Amino acid sequence: MTKDTQPLPTKNYIRFDLAQRLQHIIFLISFTVLGFTGLPQKFPLSPISLGIFGILGGIETVRLIHHTSAIVMMIVSVFHVLEVLYRVVVLRTPISMIPWINDVVHVYEDVLYYLGLRKHKAYYGRYSYAEKAEYLALVWGTIVMGLTGFMMWNPISTLRILPGEAVPAAKAAHGGEAILAVLAI
Repeated sequence: MTKDTQPLPTKNYIRFDLAQRLQHIIFLISFTVLGFTGLPQKFPLSPISLGIFGILGGIETVRLIHHTSAIVMMIVSVFHVLEVLYRVVVLRTPISMIPWINDVVHVYEDVLYYLGLRKHKAYYGRYSYAEKAEYLALVWGTIVMGLTGFMMWNPISTLRILPGEAVPAAKAAHGGEAILAVLAI
């Protein structure tokens, strides 16, 4: 570029609008609080857990914070589902976060690239197959954590519908999914 030439104007694309960014930040904060308050409950005798209980004022306060954060996460999740339905049904926005057959092609093309048999990675649309898989894992994890958390929070109501093994199974699933989610993030 010489002194006389001007740089080309750049065009900005908004990947997420304000509502989507707010959902992300609220979900991120609630997830972090849930991890910070949930793991000490899973491992209550750990020195770190005992320290967290001490800092936050005891196990009952930790549970209250955990439950409040879970409610916030569920509200954001319901809002997200409603917003996606509105975008798809009313605004006719294409569903771009669900994997399609072309994502399998993109995986194949990327494998070829990583093996040195292709000069460039696949050309993705708005989201790559990895982002779509991450999103589906988030959806699945949120459903599992919400259902199992509700079952543990309301064991009597749960046992009116399900057999006695349901609550211990929910506890095991909730704890395992929590560890998986925190490690993945």
